[in-house]
Amino acid sequence: MPDTPIAPVILGDEPGSFPRSVLAERHPAIIQQVRDAFPYDPERHRALDALLKNCTEGTIEPLPTDAPDRAQWAAWGTDTYAGHSWYDVPWLWSESYFYRQLLDAVGYFGPGAWQGIDPFRPFKRAELDAPETDEELAALDDLEGRPAEERDRALLHGSLWGNRADLGFRLSAAGAESATRAPAPALVADDSERLWSLLSGTGTVCLVADNAGRELVPDLLLIAHLLAEGRIERAVLHIKPHPYYVSDATTADVVDALHRLTAAPGAASTYGRRLWSAIADGRLAVRAHAFSCAPLPYADMPADLRAEFAAATLTIVKGDLNYRRLVGDRLWAPTTPFADVTADFPGPVAALRTLKSDVIAGLDARTEAALVAAEEQRWRTGGTHALIQVRV
Repeated sequence: MPDTPIAPVILGDEPGSFPRSVLAERHPAIIQQVRDAFPYDPERHRALDALLKNCTEGTIEPLPTDAPDRAQWAAWGTDTYAGHSWYDVPWLWSESYFYRQLLDAVGYFGPGAWQGIDPFRPFKRAELDAPETDEELAALDDLEGRPAEERDRALLHGSLWGNRADLGFRLSAAGAESATRAPAPALVADDSERLWSLLSGTGTVCLVADNAGRELVPDLLLIAHLLAEGRIERAVLHIKPHPYYVSDATTADVVDALHRLTAAPGAASTYGRRLWSAIADGRLAVRAHAFSCAPLPYADMPADLRAEFAAATLTIVKGDLNYRRLVGDRLWAPTTPFADVTADFPGPVAALRTLKSDVIAGLDARTEAALVAAEEQRWRTGGTHALIQVRV
């Protein structure tokens, strides 16, 4: 990394910290939500009880000997961290391992009746089927016929903000300008002009998706727009090979989102049919690489994934977790250059992220000062701020 001091890795051991609250409070709540969502048998309930006790009071344990990915997780860190408290290992690692252990507790990897059953599916479907989704999709009708620059911006901001922005259509140019002038802007970094300059009509864009439901839909709409406008020749959508972090998108979630689009009235259906056709003719590919669920930064990605990203015209990395993996889940000074902390990424990369965790880089000093003065440190985790950062 170019002359940039290495910042400390974020752990969950500090009382009162955001990572600590996730491990001590959010994870037990997720266990209860999953338990309540399915009619699990006594064996599954016992396994969930054991996980609850282990992740809050115990130490990290290896996966069962018959787990299909036991060797993979050993290489990813269980051999190193077994016997340590969940709070004393890198937060990115412990958080990821919790979700892997949760899948084991509910029998996802089988064998048995619960094999392959996504424990988070009810929550994803509820969001996708919510009436608010209809309202957001209806906004696509108003976008038709608008100037190209306005459509570009609306769909990019829809992908950036997900369901917080009604597909970005309410973020008018005037609204964006007033936010920029505010003491603590909602968009804390904006390299969108640089992003658009890279999309000249040739090449491939890789979009590394984050959440399913009403966040995946605007990601798909952005891809459809880039293809239809001739800004790219091909797109590759990277999703998770199995359920992960409650909302993360899997292949089943992509299919659900496409059905939601094609069944909608108006312009939304047109977008859905375009995406369906693009998958059929190869202009849009869906990838589910095992490393997408790894508890590691992208600096440690395997050679095949590195080669794919290196060959892309641009890789767009979506969401908070992918941002943590992109820059390294470390306590960087917020003004640390984004180019420095992404120097290991193999090719041009753009981050579209709503801020929901402590890690941040690439801010200018004036923006950081305004954010701290207005909100102390809440701006880092509240989901009220976002960024578009690009490194060529």
